Amino acid sequence: MQTTQLTHAEPVREEGIFALSRPDNNLLPLYIMYALLSTVAFPFVMLPLYFKYKTLRYTFDQEGISVSYGILWRRESYTTYSRIQDIHVSRNIGERWLGIGTVDIQTASGSSTAEVSIVGIRNYEQVRDFLYGRMRGMNAKTVPTATTGEKGNEEAKAVLQAIHNDLKAIRISLERKSDG
Repeated sequence: MQTTQLTHAEPVREEGIFALSRPDNNLLPLYIMYALLSTVAFPFVMLPLYFKYKTLRYTFDQEGISVSYGILWRRESYTTYSRIQDIHVSRNIGERWLGIGTVDIQTASGSSTAEVSIVGIRNYEQVRDFLYGRMRGMNAKTVPTATTGEKGNEEAKAVLQAIHNDLKAIRISLERKSDG
């Protein structure tokens, strides 16, 4: 039986994440495809999507992430890393074809939808790993990866033996209580 232990192995390049401020250029063709699917309503669908693409900005700092877009109706959202509850990466068929993805960030706001969405980025896996590390409070520039080894096996055996001894002591104590 082999057990797994966490070690710090692969560095996450924070400078690349902090430099991310705009979506990838492939987001505009994706928005054009969405608008074309609306056939007759193309101009009414394309115009807001075009302005969203042109005004979409991301800001990563030491405390959290900010996403903003819009001209007439400006939407700005700032979420601290400590408030992040869940992170999802989604890629529909168009996004996969264009090589981009979306990172959805959920907080404990009670909403079933994502609080913040980082749309149209090429390095979505790096962003997800970076956010996951920050949400877990990791200040180091590493992400845990799983490795196995003899030292891990010995530690696991010791922990299991301690748990076994504690459970045995509890059982004996309960048996004494029920007897008398």
